[in-house]
Amino acid sequence: MGRTPFASSPAPGGAPQPRPIGLGRGPAREAAERRTLVVGHGISVQGTVQDAERLVVEGTVEATMIHATELSIAPGGVFKGEVEVEEAEIAGTIDGTLTARGSMVVRASGKVLGTARCRRLLVEDGGHITGRMEMLPEQGGEVRAGPREVPRAEVGKAAAEPAA
Repeated sequence: MGRTPFASSPAPGGAPQPRPIGLGRGPAREAAERRTLVVGHGISVQGTVQDAERLVVEGTVEATMIHATELSIAPGGVFKGEVEVEEAEIAGTIDGTLTARGSMVVRASGKVLGTARCRRLLVEDGGHITGRMEMLPEQGGEVRAGPREVPRAEVGKAAAEPAA
């Protein structure tokens, strides 16, 4: 095996390296410098994850509590458990409790089941949130609306109704 799994040199021919899903608004440290755990497609991990700044889930992760800076769940990826991060991007499925102290992005293929808390939320057309959604207050500010459970039927209905 002449190839090392974590080679830092660029690909032959100068072709760009594929990048995992990311929000691009993380800390000033470069992605290569951050401690990253990638759970690849077809891999299942259970237990505790410590000291990972970035967690990329392409397979399945079941964990009781994870603290990290960034969580990225790729399409087909599944996270079950509780996680607290700065930024989250969900293109797969999370089932449990997610707290994003900054922003949470739910992609068109993403599903959030359970409880989610965040300061900023973006849900692409087709993204699903089923359960409890709580908006965290801005730093030193107030939340405009309190926590509220939104039934799935109400989400589509609210967009169709004219404003009063």
